Amino acid sequence: MEFMISSLSTSLDQELLNKINGKTKPLGSLGMLEKIAFQIGRIQESLSPEIKNPAVVVFAGDHGIADDGVSFYPKSVSYEMLYNYMQGGAAINVFSRQHNINFKVVDAGIDHDFDPSLNIINKKIAYGTKNFRFGPAMTKNQCLEGFRSGAEIIEGIHKEGCNFIAFGEKGIGNTSSAALILSLLADISLEECVGRGTGLDNNGVKSKFELLNEALHKYNGGNNPLDVLAQFGGFEVVMIAGAMLRAAELKMTMLIDGFIITSALLAASKINPKVLEYCLFAHKSNEQAHIKMLNYLKAEPILDIGMRLGEGTGAMVCYPIVKSAVQFINEMASFQDAGVSESEEIKTIS
Repeated sequence: MEFMISSLSTSLDQELLNKINGKTKPLGSLGMLEKIAFQIGRIQESLSPEIKNPAVVVFAGDHGIADDGVSFYPKSVSYEMLYNYMQGGAAINVFSRQHNINFKVVDAGIDHDFDPSLNIINKKIAYGTKNFRFGPAMTKNQCLEGFRSGAEIIEGIHKEGCNFIAFGEKGIGNTSSAALILSLLADISLEECVGRGTGLDNNGVKSKFELLNEALHKYNGGNNPLDVLAQFGGFEVVMIAGAMLRAAELKMTMLIDGFIITSALLAASKINPKVLEYCLFAHKSNEQAHIKMLNYLKAEPILDIGMRLGEGTGAMVCYPIVKSAVQFINEMASFQDAGVSESEEIKTIS
């Protein structure tokens, strides 16, 4: 699939900078908020950026590797959590409700049949991926189907008037997929990429590494992103990657969550690096390899508060900060408006 993503225009850069620096505050004193406002203004090509009908979409898929005990929880937790989402009881429900953000759930490939009356978007590719210890997690066609489905979902959300999107995930075993994606696409040793996931102890992490290392040594493909995703990815991961590429094509601002979501972005960026220009990075996850992923992407996380829950929760907790950035650029008085003397300092955002 081809995604025609435009590079961000720099035509309004100086005017955005002047507007931000002209507010009634010391130069640079709103810190990261100023960078966020500048970037969203750039994405929207507007001196008065807006967040319209924000949404968070949780993509869910099961992983064959979960049968080998790479997670603290059994695979069944994936489908059980989708029922929890539908009942409004998960952390992502709490935080999306708190900020009045449209919440959607996608069945990308859960090993369970849900009642059609539930408000779950059914894009099931299969009943979970295959165990990548013994061969590819999915076929190339299934991988491409995931990209198409993710793109279609974003198109529908965009048509509802949304210009700001965050992604969440659910899939027991998906930190294993993310570790292998990071190792292969960023050329980082697997040992540095494997972490505790849902809460493994040291012995559990050691066993997880050994299983993933076995799978990696059997893999005879290269580091083409589609090959890596087909071999080691999850249906939710490929759908998120496709969704991100379409969101960037539609000039939507993306708020990126933790380790799994960033692994999908890493793969998407190997397909079209311009996707990164449309991203804000919500937080640094407590999953040990997330910082390596962020550093590789030259990304600056907004928060570092020890979160590693997933589901898009880091993005939702960060959302009020992003909202504050948009509010100040639109509503805060300028020195000229307020009749306050302005400093003659050099005006730059570093």
